[in-house]
Amino acid sequence: MARKNALGRGLGALIENADEVTHKRETKPAASINEIEVDKIEVNPWQPRTKFDQERLTELSESIKQIGIVQPLTLRRVGPDKYQLIAGERRFRASKMAGLNTVPAYIRTADDETMLEMALVENIQREDLDPIEVAISYQRLIEECKLTQESMSERVGKKRSTIANYLRLLKLPAEVQLGLVEKQIGMGHARAIISVEDPQAQLMIFEETIKNDLSVRKVEQMVRDLNNGVSQEKPAKKKKNLPEEYEALKSQLSTFFRTNIQFSRSDKGKGKIVIPFTSDDELEKIISILDKTK
Repeated sequence: MARKNALGRGLGALIENADEVTHKRETKPAASINEIEVDKIEVNPWQPRTKFDQERLTELSESIKQIGIVQPLTLRRVGPDKYQLIAGERRFRASKMAGLNTVPAYIRTADDETMLEMALVENIQREDLDPIEVAISYQRLIEECKLTQESMSERVGKKRSTIANYLRLLKLPAEVQLGLVEKQIGMGHARAIISVEDPQAQLMIFEETIKNDLSVRKVEQMVRDLNNGVSQEKPAKKKKNLPEEYEALKSQLSTFFRTNIQFSRSDKGKGKIVIPFTSDDELEKIISILDKTK
């Protein structure tokens, strides 16, 4: 999936309450909570998140120092006195920051394939994931866990049409996918854009959406017009009025050079002054005026 790789991003974090999710490929939780030494726990090799918000980790660490870990971690045993995180890496990292030697944990039995499926399914349940992260999770469930859209629908409690809509996002150009990730556009915009088959047209609509802060309804209308062969007219740029002092300067220069001076200035102070002329005679007059100012 070239577009998927183009994003260069990992998925969001795993859902923390893994023990509350039911799966057909059942895992077996222990009947009680165990206290496990921090040094005997290794992180989840399928953990999609590569970056953790340091400020939020610090806040969680301070909370753990005060009241301890409210929700136990979920681990699996991978060897004698060796455990692997299934869920709870934020709590695990914060616990180490807080200086804990042991952490409370449920121990579950799960093979590699089951663990990957758990990680991805729980990942999809998170509320803070962007649409592309969700779409990639669905794609991995299909490719790596051999799930169909129907079985995924049962696993995550989503309609097949919803899953299909997310998967279609991965067919968008990487620039549009990144726009979704960075919240430049919303899911509604993306669903409208994907209705256009030509990638160049998709990019054009995306750029116009960002540039002019178009609503979903406006983008849908653009798509309908494009699909019906209606030519797209770019919205006219609003002409910015110069500040009063610059308007006065423009007027003085126009009078001085006896021509309509073109004067522009951006909000950052950049701009240009253009002295137009329509003939060699007018140019000679302008040069003559400049010579007199030396």
